[in-house]
Amino acid sequence: MTTSQTLEDQSGYKNRVVQLIFGIICMAMIANLQYGWTLFVNPIHDKMGWTKAAIQVSFSIFVLTETWLTPIEGWLVDKFGPRPVILFGGVLVGLSWIINSMAGTLPMLYLGGLFAGVGGGCVYGTCVGLALKRFPDKRGVAAGWTAAGFGAGAALTLIPIAHMVKAGGYQSAFFDFGLIQGAVIIVLSLFITKPQVTAAAAVTTKSNTQSRVDYTPAMMIKTPVFWVMYVLFVLIAACGLMATAQIAPIAKDYGLAKIPMIYFGATLPLLTVSLSINSLCNGFTRPLTGWISDRIGRENTMTLMFGLQAVAMLGLMTVGHNPTLFLIFAAIVFLAFGEIFAIFPAISGDTFGPKNATVNNACLYTAKGTGSLLVPIASVLKASTGSWHAAFMVAFIFAVAATLGAKFVLQPMRRRWFANNQNAAAVSQPAS
Repeated sequence: MTTSQTLEDQSGYKNRVVQLIFGIICMAMIANLQYGWTLFVNPIHDKMGWTKAAIQVSFSIFVLTETWLTPIEGWLVDKFGPRPVILFGGVLVGLSWIINSMAGTLPMLYLGGLFAGVGGGCVYGTCVGLALKRFPDKRGVAAGWTAAGFGAGAALTLIPIAHMVKAGGYQSAFFDFGLIQGAVIIVLSLFITKPQVTAAAAVTTKSNTQSRVDYTPAMMIKTPVFWVMYVLFVLIAACGLMATAQIAPIAKDYGLAKIPMIYFGATLPLLTVSLSINSLCNGFTRPLTGWISDRIGRENTMTLMFGLQAVAMLGLMTVGHNPTLFLIFAAIVFLAFGEIFAIFPAISGDTFGPKNATVNNACLYTAKGTGSLLVPIASVLKASTGSWHAAFMVAFIFAVAATLGAKFVLQPMRRRWFANNQNAAAVSQPAS
């Protein structure tokens, strides 16, 4: 395996592994914006009297702005470097939960979601893009470890947040953790450096072919293969985000949320245990599936994990009222969902080259925002039917469609892409 790119090997904090760790920590500090949100839905509903569907609009605003603005943020990273973008993101991350702590109206709560989305997107898109550029030789596992910070970062803080919400109210939890999360990002941003990408890298292995042409975002969005990736991302993102936002209400409606469970020697409510396990699974799966995809191929890994997502949705729908099975299938949902945040950045870098990896991956990442549009629909289906069955059935269908699409549409399409389109793309690419 060879590469035409000079990999960074600086010492000290400029070393690419150290920089990767900085990115992982920053990602952990924005994890609660998404994975801790479900802890606040019921307390906000109980105190303010707003409907849960109206409260979840704030979550959709967060996801939409966190994803749909990342192409702009990626362009800012390329123009001004990663440091100011991450620093600005840290400021907004802190302000977002402080605003939530003071929100007395739904518009103010939505403003907090907006700030969280913009700030989170600045951090997320930048850190993943830097990982793709720094590790063209290990793109899957590098993107996986970076995304793991976002997936598992909440695992260490979900239990303290849950205790604080119960003891001091959700406003105190929002305020205190908002300050902590924002401050850590701001400090680390001062040490983030810009990777030295000297030439396009093509590190082709037996399992994964990589492009020798660097596609601009304008070139990329004109290709059918990009839109197939986008649709698959939307389908699985919708499944996972519905579970992320609704897992606490589901556990409450199933009568499971407060059942005492022994967890590492402590007796905790089932919901708290489930959220902690889910976050660990969601984080663990990202470097694991990134590493697997580096070896067996991106689409093969997608097929495996998307199929597992379908099984998990079916399990929650049919036997999820059992406390043990609820814990198991909820964990599998998050195990399968987290995979997309390692695989899709890797497959984007493989297909469209490393030079514009930050912006190109950001364009693909907007699929998460598109998928988030379905999150309030789950609450609407629950309210109209009286159960979560319809929402789970929709998620199951999405997961099955994504499984079949990865294996029988995307995989052969990418094979033809690399076989037939590289020369034509090289001719059409403008000189830089």
